[in-house]
Amino acid sequence: MRSLAWVPGIEVATTYRAEWFPRDLVAGVVLTTLLVPQGMAYAELAGLPPITGLYTSILCLLAYAVFGPSRVLVLGPDSALGPMIAAVVVPMVVAGGDPGRAVALASVLALLVGLFMTVAAVAKLGFVADLLSHPTQLGYVNGLAVTILAGQLPKLFGFSTEGDGLWADITGFVTGVDETVPAALAVGGGGLLIILVLQKFLPKVPAILVAVVGAIGAVSLLDLDVDVVGALPQGFPPFTIPTVSLGELGVLAAAAVGITLVSVTDTISTASAFAGRTRQEVRGNQEMGGIGAANLAAGLFQGFPVSTSGSRTAVAFSAGARSQVTGLVGAVAITLLLVLVPGLLKDMPQPMLAAVVIAASIGLADVKGMVRLWQQRRIEFALAAAAFVGVAVLGVLPGIAWAVALSVLNVFRRAWWPYRTELGKPADVDGYHDLQQYPDAGKTPGLVIFRFDAPLIFANARTFREEIRHLATDGTRWVLVAAEPITDVDTTAADMLEELDQELNARGISLVFAGMKMPVKQKIDRYGLTGTIDPAHFYPTLDDAVAAFRRSNA
Repeated sequence: MRSLAWVPGIEVATTYRAEWFPRDLVAGVVLTTLLVPQGMAYAELAGLPPITGLYTSILCLLAYAVFGPSRVLVLGPDSALGPMIAAVVVPMVVAGGDPGRAVALASVLALLVGLFMTVAAVAKLGFVADLLSHPTQLGYVNGLAVTILAGQLPKLFGFSTEGDGLWADITGFVTGVDETVPAALAVGGGGLLIILVLQKFLPKVPAILVAVVGAIGAVSLLDLDVDVVGALPQGFPPFTIPTVSLGELGVLAAAAVGITLVSVTDTISTASAFAGRTRQEVRGNQEMGGIGAANLAAGLFQGFPVSTSGSRTAVAFSAGARSQVTGLVGAVAITLLLVLVPGLLKDMPQPMLAAVVIAASIGLADVKGMVRLWQQRRIEFALAAAAFVGVAVLGVLPGIAWAVALSVLNVFRRAWWPYRTELGKPADVDGYHDLQQYPDAGKTPGLVIFRFDAPLIFANARTFREEIRHLATDGTRWVLVAAEPITDVDTTAADMLEELDQELNARGISLVFAGMKMPVKQKIDRYGLTGTIDPAHFYPTLDDAVAAFRRSNA
């Protein structure tokens, strides 16, 4: 039975309630109105034919309904992943090359992401989502939003540019704006305006559907000279095993790592946001298994990498979705569209697809979050700004590596320069407290109480030693370390403590510890430090240590 835990769809099928179906059906139909235009638009964003967005949507919804643990999460082509896919696929396909080649590369990329996700799920590596801290993720996403916006503006205005990167996109747009096609700008700009206005003032109205229907109607009735999607292939997506060379596989694998990380982070954060509403627990490893299955399925049917969509999940939830049957309804509806009426979308204007992507990029940006970081913690604002610049200057894929590096360096910085302070005893407060918070707190002559708020490791051993040397002035007899916040001591720090104790003893000063956790004390014993530091200089509490100091210096 434990093996069935990795197939949550079986549990849903056996516990499904008939009264849920009407709501799942309605939610699935509503969701489809969003899945179709967004799937096509995000495929274009990834540098692929629009039809692949529909193929991808069908297969990922079917696979996640079987292997995904959440009852309401909606998967599909994602605006955040689109530029990452394009960044690796487009350069590998020569200008004007075969679109089928691009599809094959993107499908292999999806298979690799699915493989990495599945392996990570089995190995219980859900913690990898923590490699992107919130500030760096915020900066990365904002940089991505600006990059997407700049890249789609020429299409919205009816012309194309040759560029690679944010600056090239901006300069290409500025220099080519005189090639604007008025009809294209009218359709795309009008559609974008409709989407933004309806989303702002009438959020329950399907803004994208209204804009798309209006754009198709305008092109058909007014015979506007605008590039359109054209007729779509008819039928269910074909099963295909894509092939690439070994050299291409290496490039795709490197990109798949970054896409996997972004997808995991996005999925777990979205799942956490909706878990409370659906009374479900977030099962990070199973979520990775579900996303992995969705990517594998998409990759075998001419699809590309997918992730969870917060916006589409919110639409499905607000429409009354009760289970993954909502996703199944969406998959069936898209399939019926391709089988029965594939010509329905042939007059979809390309500028309208650009408008859908630009609207998504505007929704992706979080300016308020940046402002909040500036107001609350400048160092984390600087991290977010650095991640933003990394995407803008280095590009989308190097930008994710830069964002991860910033997150790791920030953790290292906190361990390297942790908060440390001297403690005293305030007259009107129990216990010993920070002298920076209570500058008038009493100090016992000859006794320095020092607190170091971090594990004691190789990176901060020098900082600890220099701080102790600074505090151990003439007249000091004990340096008492409030050791409760110290959760670890590595061998480098142990060697430093041994040398520091000998140095202080030579000056007639004792190095004493209070409140040290048992696992840390056991490491101290194992390192043999109690052969240098007097075993009697370890006390269970600060009060016990201070009382012992007073007795010995009475």
